[in-house]
Amino acid sequence: MSEPNRKTARLEDVARLAQVSSATVSRYFNSPDVVAERTAKRIEDAIGRLGYVPNLMAGGLASNRSKLVAVFVPEIAHSLFNDAIEEMVDGLSAQGYSVMLAMTRANNARLSKLVDMALGRRVDAVILTGVVSDRETRDKLRSHNVTTIETWGLPADPIDVAVGFSHREVGRETARFARAKGYNRPFLVSASGGRGEARRIGFEDAWTDAGGTKPGGVEVSTPTSFAQGFEVFQTIRAQDPMPDLIVCASDWLALGVLFAAREAGLQVPGDLAVIGFGNLSIAAEMRPAITSVNIDGELLGRQAAEVLRRKALGEDVPRHTDVGFRIIERDSA
Repeated sequence: MSEPNRKTARLEDVARLAQVSSATVSRYFNSPDVVAERTAKRIEDAIGRLGYVPNLMAGGLASNRSKLVAVFVPEIAHSLFNDAIEEMVDGLSAQGYSVMLAMTRANNARLSKLVDMALGRRVDAVILTGVVSDRETRDKLRSHNVTTIETWGLPADPIDVAVGFSHREVGRETARFARAKGYNRPFLVSASGGRGEARRIGFEDAWTDAGGTKPGGVEVSTPTSFAQGFEVFQTIRAQDPMPDLIVCASDWLALGVLFAAREAGLQVPGDLAVIGFGNLSIAAEMRPAITSVNIDGELLGRQAAEVLRRKALGEDVPRHTDVGFRIIERDSA
């Protein structure tokens, strides 16, 4: 004979088995960071034994919080954002949030629709990769008074708060690095969009401020790729005199340039130096290993989750949180 169906467990049943109050069980789901570790373990055990599944909709209505966060990224095919996303999701989950992850494909119209969907679901927060440039979307997020965290950038006037770094300063610091290493003819392979433009402008400003001639360059579409780097090199090679340094908007572009230069019989860095951006794991594994700009994605993700935690508690949070960057010098430059 089959066993009779168990009665659906209620929150009160969990509280009774864990020997805590119903309010404590509610706090475990809504604000887990304020529940003592030993108490949380008893509640977890009770949930497991009873097979309890919380009614999140009911909890959201009661607290006026959905415990849902929308996280928007341009794409997930490249690993540049992955560390930040994983750390962010872990941090949000520890706070009791569910995460709705979606790709914008760097398209403003697509982002606008995603924001509408998120606001329609009454999310507690929207976390974006990059700075929102579309005025209508910015105004929409502000008017709904939803916590909005722009990451991977530090705009002068964020929608709400920003966690990231200065792309213009990345460009300036890369130019200083190139000057210090004795390069004279840099060429910039920039990515379309605000972040790529900011790094290009930063490099150009620092380079010309130091007495150099404005460097040549080309802009490629996003997401950047190995194939783009390989193709761009053919244009660069035709220049006279040829650049002695190619500064790429991503490590994938740098890899493409590196392979194309090898195929053309050039030595890196002897004949041509290469700098990437993102410090992907493959950059260190290449021969020659690629000099690249490192962004601590894990730190960025943790900081974004921490900003949301503090805002949810009503604490004052600075509008800008700078996670910084650093140039990892390797063999290619």
